[in-house]
Amino acid sequence: MPGRTAVPPPPPARRPPRVLSWRLRRNPLRRRSDLVQGWIGLALLLTTSAATPAAVVLAADAAHDRATRTARQQAQTRHATTATLLENARRHPEPGSAEARGTRYPAQVRYTDPQGRPRTATTDVPPALSKGSTLRVWVGTDGQLTEPPLTPDQIRNRVRGSAIIAALGVPAASIAAYGVTSRVVQRRQLAAWDRAWADTAPRWTATP
Repeated sequence: MPGRTAVPPPPPARRPPRVLSWRLRRNPLRRRSDLVQGWIGLALLLTTSAATPAAVVLAADAAHDRATRTARQQAQTRHATTATLLENARRHPEPGSAEARGTRYPAQVRYTDPQGRPRTATTDVPPALSKGSTLRVWVGTDGQLTEPPLTPDQIRNRVRGSAIIAALGVPAASIAAYGVTSRVVQRRQLAAWDRAWADTAPRWTATP
């Protein structure tokens, strides 16, 4: 009809790539090595599909258990105390910026260890703190300054990192296994060709 714009037909659906199926289909050019590689690839694909979710769950559970035990042990062996700044902390070039809020500078502080003895050490403090300011620090059983116990966010980050490593590691291992087995199959195929050619070459002649 006049005045109407013809709507082009939708593009044909793309067929999924057949990386493995062409090795399994019957055809006169298919070699035995192609069939072996196809079955190996299919087996690894199915194994990877089943093993990856299980590996992610197991890795996440193990990381959570380890991190939780570490946090519990740290909470039992570390305690918070108040330290006094013995010098002015450095000033950040951009006071009040997001970078300044996340920046820490080394400075000397005085605190009391678990045995009640005064100690002096260097630790990272926020910028622009003046001498005599107080801040919270964590002390271990040996009296040395240490990091605070793991927080729930840090535990979650460790669990997430372990899950990501597992999710990437299983497919990577399958790809590596497929590459190694394919190379072995191809080497055996080349060796078979060499033996066949060694048997056939003497029968060839350059004279009619």
